[in-house]
Formats: sequence, structure tokens, C-alpha cells
Amino acid sequence: MMDLERLLRSQGFGSRRETRALIWAGRVGVDGCVCEDPQARFDPEGLVFAVDGVEWICRKFAYLALNKPAGYECSRYPAHHPSVYSLLPSPLLARGVQAVGRLDQDATGLLLFSDDGSFIHRCTSPRKLVPKVYQVETRHPVDDRQVAALLNGVQLHDDPQPVSATACVRLRERCVQLTVTQGRYHLVKRMVAAAGNRVEALHRLSIGGLRLPESLSAGQWMWLDATEMALQALGA
Repeated sequence: MMDLERLLRSQGFGSRRETRALIWAGRVGVDGCVCEDPQARFDPEGLVFAVDGVEWICRKFAYLALNKPAGYECSRYPAHHPSVYSLLPSPLLARGVQAVGRLDQDATGLLLFSDDGSFIHRCTSPRKLVPKVYQVETRHPVDDRQVAALLNGVQLHDDPQPVSATACVRLRERCVQLTVTQGRYHLVKRMVAAAGNRVEALHRLSIGGLRLPESLSAGQWMWLDATEMALQALGA
């Protein structure tokens, strides 16, 4: 069991003083009823509560999927473009969700967030080799030689060993679906450049077994409610 004000703090709704003020002002509801007692105790497991009429489910950890639009930086302190964090509601930011890996500001597609440090580590550790699938639009037609180079390994300036894709499927004359298991800076762009082409647009389709839902529009986010399924899908 947990006091209501402590529960709200755990979910990112402010300090002890701020959450108590919310409760005393009648702005918090639990299971459809207004609760004005900060010390009222509830079982936090799956508890449905509302703040200013917006419903939330109490979660020990947050697991989110965002369809990142172009023109956003994966940084809390962006240099030239808006931050992807501006696309999330303030309670999620207050509880410390972090982007799981990054996408360049001009790249789009699946981006995960969480405040579960173990989950973030499992998803981003180079040793885990979590596959990431991208749809890559290129400036020039992709020929068989370039596909073979990406699969067999291309030489990057900062790596003594060739870097290869685990899969490369030509979708159209200037479009391939590329799968990589590493997460280096500008990796896909540099691989395609090393193969003799240039990336014009980059869209991440999936991470591990988790695919970007078609129903999730650019700029929208969603909860990954089934934690075990999400972890399993990512190969954790």
C-alpha cells in the first residue's frame, strides 16, 4: 500500500508539497472518485488515477514507444532543433524517462523511452546485438555491388574491422531495408556512403522484435503496457 501523495510523486507529478496541493485542491481522482486526503492509502499495482481529468495508470517503470518525426534532436538540451522530449507529457519527463539509443534529427521512426536503467542497458549494450531495421532512401540507385558490400562488410574510418549489415533487401531502385546490430554514430549513413551511395531519408521500422505500430502517427507516443512482452520482444 502507498500514500496517495507518495504515489503521485513516484509517477512524476511533483514534490511532496506540489502533490499535496493537487490533492487538497480536489484535482486528483482515484477509480473515478475525487480524493482530497494525501494520506489515503492505495495498492499502486495497476491503480487508475486522474489528475485534472486526465487518466493515468500507476506503473513502477515507464516503457514508451514514440514515432519520431524529422527535425527533432534526441537530447534534453538540443542545439539546433526541438527536443524529442518536448513531445512527451511533463510527468514522464519529471520521472526521468530517457531515450533508449538515438536517431539523428533528420531520421524518423521508432524510438523507445524508459526510466528502467536495466532495460535501457539491455537494449543499448553492444554485446546484446539487438537488431534494428531501417528503411533507407538513397540518392542513387542501389545496385547488386552495393548490396553485397553492405552484407559482406564496409570499411569505416574509425573502425579497423569491416562493419556489415545482417540483412539488406532492395525494396525499390533507390530504397533498401537494412538491418544492423550496432548503434554507432551515424552508422547507417556511413555504411551506405562507404558502399558508394548516400542516404536521403532514414526511417527506423523496428528494434528487436518490436515493430513501430502503423497506427502511431509521427510525433505520437504510446505506452508499452505488457512489460514482459516488450522485454521479450527486444531479446532481453
